[in-house]
Amino acid sequence: MQKANIDGKVWRFGKDIDTDLIIAARYLNTSVPEELAKHVMEDSDPEFVTKISKGDVIIAGENFGCGSSREHAPIAIKAAGIAAVIAPTFARIFYRNAFNMGLPIFELKESAEIKEGDEISIDMNAGTITNKSTSKTYTFTPIPEFMQELIDAGGLMNFAQNEIKGK
Repeated sequence: MQKANIDGKVWRFGKDIDTDLIIAARYLNTSVPEELAKHVMEDSDPEFVTKISKGDVIIAGENFGCGSSREHAPIAIKAAGIAAVIAPTFARIFYRNAFNMGLPIFELKESAEIKEGDEISIDMNAGTITNKSTSKTYTFTPIPEFMQELIDAGGLMNFAQNEIKGK
C-alpha cells in the first residue's frame, strides 16, 4: 500500500455543514461526478468552484457531513478536485461514505487553528498535517489500513473489482 502526501490550499467552512450544503438536493437528479462537482458547496459559497484548484483541502468545524446519507456529497467534493477534508468530527454516515467513494478525510481536533488560504501538507504515512504557512505540525489518528486500501483503490467499487480480479 502506497500512501501519498497531499499538498494544498485550505478552504474553511463552519461547523454542522450538512450534506445539503455540500450538494443541494436540487442537483440530485444526476449522479454524474462532473455534474455534481459544478455545484459543490454552492449554497455555502456560490463562487467556491471558481476559486478552488485541484488538490486543495476543505477544513471545517465539527460534525461535517451531517444530514442525509447521500453519497453524492463526497462524490461532489472529490470530483471538484478537493484532495481531502479535515474536521474535528464527521457525521458517521458521511465518514463511511467518504471512504467508500475514495475521498480521504482526517479528524483533527485542532483544525480551527488552520486558517483559510494556508498551505498545508498531509503526510498519510507519518499521520501528520503540517501548516506550511505557520510551520506548525499536527498529529492525526492514522487511517486504518483497510480504509486506506479503499482510498488507494479510488473507492469501494474499485476495491471490490480489484479483489474480484485478484489484484
